[in-house]
Amino acid sequence: MIGYVTLGTNDIERGAKFYDALLAEVGATRFMEMEKFIAWAITSQAPALSISKPANGNSATIGNGVMVALGVENTNQVDKVYAKALELGGTCEGAAGPRGGNFYAGYFRDLDGNKLNVFCMTSATKKT
Repeated sequence: MIGYVTLGTNDIERGAKFYDALLAEVGATRFMEMEKFIAWAITSQAPALSISKPANGNSATIGNGVMVALGVENTNQVDKVYAKALELGGTCEGAAGPRGGNFYAGYFRDLDGNKLNVFCMTSATKKT
């Protein structure tokens, strides 16, 4: 099981502001913070998302094919988090909506270019 995912950033303050606002939409808050690392979670025992300046001192770069998926409870939350990401300066990688079957998701990139999605599983692709 995943304990946490870390995304690289070149501007910890800018990244922190983005994720403070974005992850508040799903009830996550900072639970661990150091000079070059911040982690958010809903509880200290839940999977977490973190940002970090690279330990080797080089610039953070995005991974081709790497994506972090944020699970939420319903399609309204997907829409809300996806819209918040764009409002905060994130860029669209695929508008929120049904993706076939019972999978509903919105795809975006954060301010450093890291790709994320927010998703839920539904019994149907209508709003819940």
